[in-house]
Amino acid sequence: MKLIQVKVKPNARISALHETSDGTWLAQIKSPPVDGKANEELAALVAQHFARRKSQVSVKSGASGRIKLVKIEED
Repeated sequence: MKLIQVKVKPNARISALHETSDGTWLAQIKSPPVDGKANEELAALVAQHFARRKSQVSVKSGASGRIKLVKIEED
């Protein structure tokens, strides 16, 4: 299991995920922060980046904030 800290920027023009110099991650999400849509897209983006299934990625804390702790399950 791996935990990463992600700062989310919703309503971006493109979806992207990259690591910053301090070890946290920055996620740009196309979806608006409404009805959990941004969290769903974040999980899909993280899963794709780390070559995991969407079911292996979950938002552990910060679901309603911009800073989130994301859990990535190993195989």
